[in-house]
Amino acid sequence: MRYSYRISGWVTLNSRNKTMKTSFIVAALGSALLILLASCSAKKQESSTMEKISFGRTTEGTEVNLYTLHNKNGMEARITNYGGIVVSLLVPDRDGKLADVVLGFDSLASYVKNSPYFGALVGRYGNRIGKGTFELNGTKFKLAINNGANHLHGGLKGFDKVVWSVDEQQSKPGKLLVLTYLSKDGEEGYPGNLSAKVVYSVTDSNELKIEYTATTDKPTVVNLTHHSYFNLAGAGNGNVLDHELFIDAERFTPVDSGLIPTGELKSVKGTPMDFTAATAIGARINDAYDQLKNGGGYDHNWVLNKAANSFGLAARVYEKTSGRVMEVLTTEPGVQFYSGNFLDGTLTGKGGKQYGHRFGFCLETQHFPDSPNKPQFPPTTLNPGQTLTSTTVYRFSAK
Repeated sequence: MRYSYRISGWVTLNSRNKTMKTSFIVAALGSALLILLASCSAKKQESSTMEKISFGRTTEGTEVNLYTLHNKNGMEARITNYGGIVVSLLVPDRDGKLADVVLGFDSLASYVKNSPYFGALVGRYGNRIGKGTFELNGTKFKLAINNGANHLHGGLKGFDKVVWSVDEQQSKPGKLLVLTYLSKDGEEGYPGNLSAKVVYSVTDSNELKIEYTATTDKPTVVNLTHHSYFNLAGAGNGNVLDHELFIDAERFTPVDSGLIPTGELKSVKGTPMDFTAATAIGARINDAYDQLKNGGGYDHNWVLNKAANSFGLAARVYEKTSGRVMEVLTTEPGVQFYSGNFLDGTLTGKGGKQYGHRFGFCLETQHFPDSPNKPQFPPTTLNPGQTLTSTTVYRFSAK
């Protein structure tokens, strides 16, 4: 036997005929064990900490953070709890090269000062309500007016302009961000205390998943959506007119000159609104068609073909230079396609890039605009005891 070992005795090294007290060895082993345990504890603590950095403070002094979600493929979303805004979204092209595909700003101050809803959560009611009024259970409600004579995207201070709370107990670092907000009774004119929760996640299937829930203590109207401006060639890299768009909808809701739906569900067949076959966004955008004139381009709601309340495909977009494909799947009955008509080059975005005319497009999953005043549209009323649930997925691939 080369050596003998006893915890309470001595270690004899026959090769050198020397001895040492095992207490030294035990002490060394103990120190190593403590270091190992401390390292494991530190890694565990690190893995349970939200991946966030400071994004500044609002004009009222409220601290705002920027949270990072990612997957095993390198896809990454950075989201701030100011307005629940997706500040950046990195997705791969056909060669695996990552690029940021959403328009936005480098600083919180720019979002606060002058943002056309870049990347934001929208509520309490996404899209327009005509003349900012509606009647519910015999009571008339007057909402804030912020879009001509109408109410748009929740009013003067909608969900896009508030600081959401982050539920760090339910959130999963790097994977899941849970945001909550209590919209108080009377806020922007809406009845009822509305408790809203939005869960952002990035899946290993290269999806940005958004799950909405809401409850109320009084009857109210709710229409929550997400307002990212996409450019699959990369944010700031030219206009989106060559992007090919498919919308799984055979009807849309025509609008008047104020972009309020007339109440009709009109066939897209034979019109520039027909995207049932993939078509370049710019192919017919300047046609002499009354609906395009009303919107200054596309700014309309499409009535999806899928069954009511089912989760299914709403739209697909392909950008040929990068090969990127974005599919939009949702439980909502409609999708608002907006072609960036009001972008005019006056906004300086991330990396100092100017956002010119139609440099981004939006696909906002939703119930229809002005539904509280259109009983023939799918209802948007939420009553006490009910829970609003809605899911939208932006799925990315390349070809």
